[in-house]
Amino acid sequence: MEDRIETATMLGRIPEEARLKHEGFSQWDSYSSKRDHDTILKARAFNTTKDPCSKDIDGSALPTLVYLAREKRPQHFHNFKAGAMNALIRVSSKISNGQIILNLDCDISHSASQTLLRMIHTVVSMRVITDVEFHGLDGCGGPLYIGTGCFHRRDTLCGRELNQDSKIDWKKHDDHRRQQSVHELEAEAKTLASCTYEQNTQWGNEMGLKYGCPVEDVITGLSIQCKGWKSAYLNPERKAFLGLAPSTLPQVLVQHKRWSEGDFQILLSKYSPAWYAHGRISLGLQLGYCCYCLWAPNCLATLYYSIIPSLCLLKGISLFPQVSSPWFLPFAYVIFGKYISSLVEFLRADGTVLGWWNDQRIWLYKRTSSYLFATTDTVLKKLGFGDTAFAITDKVADEDVSERYEKEMMEFGSASPMFVVLSTLAMLNLFCLVGVVKKVIMNESLVRLYQTMPLQILLCGVLVLVNLPLYQGLLLRKDRGRMPTSVTLKSSAVALLVCATFSFLH
Repeated sequence: MEDRIETATMLGRIPEEARLKHEGFSQWDSYSSKRDHDTILKARAFNTTKDPCSKDIDGSALPTLVYLAREKRPQHFHNFKAGAMNALIRVSSKISNGQIILNLDCDISHSASQTLLRMIHTVVSMRVITDVEFHGLDGCGGPLYIGTGCFHRRDTLCGRELNQDSKIDWKKHDDHRRQQSVHELEAEAKTLASCTYEQNTQWGNEMGLKYGCPVEDVITGLSIQCKGWKSAYLNPERKAFLGLAPSTLPQVLVQHKRWSEGDFQILLSKYSPAWYAHGRISLGLQLGYCCYCLWAPNCLATLYYSIIPSLCLLKGISLFPQVSSPWFLPFAYVIFGKYISSLVEFLRADGTVLGWWNDQRIWLYKRTSSYLFATTDTVLKKLGFGDTAFAITDKVADEDVSERYEKEMMEFGSASPMFVVLSTLAMLNLFCLVGVVKKVIMNESLVRLYQTMPLQILLCGVLVLVNLPLYQGLLLRKDRGRMPTSVTLKSSAVALLVCATFSFLH
C-alpha cells in the first residue's frame, strides 16, 4: 500500500493499473487540485439489508465505513475544518443518523476500546461519577469543546436546544436507512457535501460548527452550552486517545497564535462569554471561558515584567519594597506561592521538575510572541486594517529536526518575527544582568543591591536562565536548527540600543 501511495503521489494521478483493481477511482476524474474537485464519496463497508457485503464471514454486521471528500471550488470559500465537519454531519445523518458523533483530528488515534461504552454510560447517567473526574469546569457546567477527542449528541451540533424531548430513543434510530442500497444512499448523500448546499441556510450559523472564527470549536461549544446542554470530562485510567503534538518551537508558537487570536475574537464578538452567555450559563463557566479568551491580552503584563524591572535594575531604580519593609512579604508570598503551587500541581500530574521548568519556558515564549501577535492582529482586524488568516500547524517534522528533538535541542531555524521578539527580550535581560554585575565589580555594593532590589535581581536572573536555549541558538550552535544570523544581529542591536538609551535617561 505504501508503494502504491508513493507512486500515485509522484505521478500526481492514479495509475491505470490501480484504477482497474479498485472501484471508485472514476470519481477522481474531475480532480484538478485539492481546492477544485467534485464530491468524492465511497462506502467501503455498509450495514444495510440490501448490501451482501455488509456482513463478515461469520455473518456479523460490519461497521459502516465511508470515505468523503467534499466538493471544493476556488470561487466558494470552504471554511476550513468547520466546513468539513458540517459536511460530515450532513452526510452521516443521511447514511446512519447515529446519535453520538466522535470528533477526532487527523493527528489523534484511538487508544482504549472501552471509551465509547464509558461515554454512553456518562450520557445515560450523570450520577455515575466513578468513570468521570470532575476537573475544573465540570462543576460549573462542563469543559469546553476543544475540537478533538470529543463525543457529541447529534442534536447539539444541529442547533437543537435542550428540552423535555431531548432524550435519545436508541431503538428508533437503530434501523435508519437500512432498507436502501449503498448506491442509492451514496447518490443522495453526495448532494449534501456540495459547495453550494449551505447557501441560504443556517449552516455555519445556527446549525453545525460556526464559521468566521479561527477556533470554531470553542465558539460552537459555547453556543451549545448556552442552549442548555452540559458537557462532562471523562478521564479513564487508560488514556482514551493518543495525539501527535507539534514538536518544534515554531509549530507551537503558530498554533498558540491561532488559538489565542480566536479566543480573543470571541471575547470581542457578539458571542462573548461576558455578555452573550450571561444568564445562560453559570458565572463560574463564564469566568472559565473568559480565562481562555483573555490569553492574548495577558501578553501585555508579561511583556511589562520581562522588560521594565530589568531596565530599572540596570538604571538603579527600585520597583518593589526593600527587604526590610513589611510590604516585601506580600510580594514574596505571591511570587513564591504561585510557582510552588504550580510545581506541586505539575508533579501530581505525573510530571517532573525538568518538565515543569520547560513548561515555564514555553509559557513565557507563548505570552511574549504568540499572544502579542494575536492581540495585534485582532485589534487591527477590529479597526478594519486586516483579516483573519487560518494558519495550519505542521504535525510532521523533517528527519534532522526529529533527531534534534530526540536530543532535546530546541528548534529555531527561521527568521520569524516571533523569534526576533523572543531574541530581543532575551538579549535585553542578558545585557541588563551583565550591566549590574559590572556595576557591582566596579563600584557598587552588593549588599545595597540585595537590600533595595532583590526581587528585580531574582526576576532578571530567572529570565536569563529560562532563555538559555535561546542564547545557545543565537550564539553557540552551528547546526541547521540554530537561530539565523539576521535574527541574532537584529535582536542584539535593538536590545543594546534600548539598554543604552534607558541608561542615559535622567
